[in-house]
Amino acid sequence: MNKSWSPRERVLAAIEHRQPDRVPAGYAGSNITIERKLKEHFGLKPDDTDGLLDALGIDTRFILGMQSLPYNGHQLHLQIDGKTVDPFWGFVTRWVENDAGGYWDYCDFLLKDANLEMVQQWPMPSPEDFDYSGIKRLCEKYNQYCIVYGHPGTADCINSAGMVRTMENVLIDMALENEITLTYMRRKTATELAVMERVLDAADGRIDVVWIGEDLGTQIAPTISIEMYRKLLKPLHQRFIDLAASYNAKVMIHCCGSSSWVFDEWHKMGVSIVDTLQPEAKDMSPAYIKTKFGDKLCFHGCISTAGPLAYGSVEDIDRYSRDTIEIMKPGGGYIFAPTHMLQDNTPVANVIAAYEACRKYGSYS
Repeated sequence: MNKSWSPRERVLAAIEHRQPDRVPAGYAGSNITIERKLKEHFGLKPDDTDGLLDALGIDTRFILGMQSLPYNGHQLHLQIDGKTVDPFWGFVTRWVENDAGGYWDYCDFLLKDANLEMVQQWPMPSPEDFDYSGIKRLCEKYNQYCIVYGHPGTADCINSAGMVRTMENVLIDMALENEITLTYMRRKTATELAVMERVLDAADGRIDVVWIGEDLGTQIAPTISIEMYRKLLKPLHQRFIDLAASYNAKVMIHCCGSSSWVFDEWHKMGVSIVDTLQPEAKDMSPAYIKTKFGDKLCFHGCISTAGPLAYGSVEDIDRYSRDTIEIMKPGGGYIFAPTHMLQDNTPVANVIAAYEACRKYGSYS
């Protein structure tokens, strides 16, 4: 090919099932320790995330939802000594160390025993309390890249409610159609939707992809039925998809586990890209999803953070990446990326080898 492709053009071609110069490279973030190690390896400052994305050859750039916006409102949730409290939603986490690093793990669950009135009055931010004036400047900064707004927690209902109410309560409430959890879900998504509309408006058509999420699978089966999804969650997700479409933005939805059972539904709703794609989960192998859904959806992921990326050698991840790319790249429709955030037990050399493999084996010429 003689054309010189920008990162943005490369990603958009893949989403539209056209063949660019090579398979584009995506990113799902990194846990604290591995991100620090990667930046140290490349000689970057601790806050130079753009430099890390450049070093890895990532074709996307991110405006990560409400967390990216200056907040001018009053404090909604009090902090707790020794823990962190999410300033917008009130999720409580504590630091739990392991041999590779550590995680902020959810705890306390402040709405575990809540009644409906408590959920109705639970503090949530106002869309008016964010400053959107910097959005256009960010879009200009990232002009050559595919710009993604959001993250896997945007529009997410089950996990987000579980972070304050416990997962057990959430799943039981959904089965019983209990208004306590359903009200929380509606309030949270309504706030996120209003913020997203203001961001898209401020971006003036320059945001290419809206990233939302909803984990719907265990490793072996769906978490909920398709009937429950259609009745309780689909109406909430559809509002985000429709809003994105009104600004000519594509929608990428994150979903962990065995989730291909819902892919046809998402395609009909207007989703363009599915993210995560854990190959070890049931009906999630690259060959299966490419054969069954490759003409309908673009895929972002497939490079398992629970497989050779974490536990193999450089040679293993090179071979694994090559095999995945050979399956996924024909006809476009694939963005190379890890299945989840890079985990702290991942060798730096393996991360570098994976993205080198994307460039080495991803060419369409």
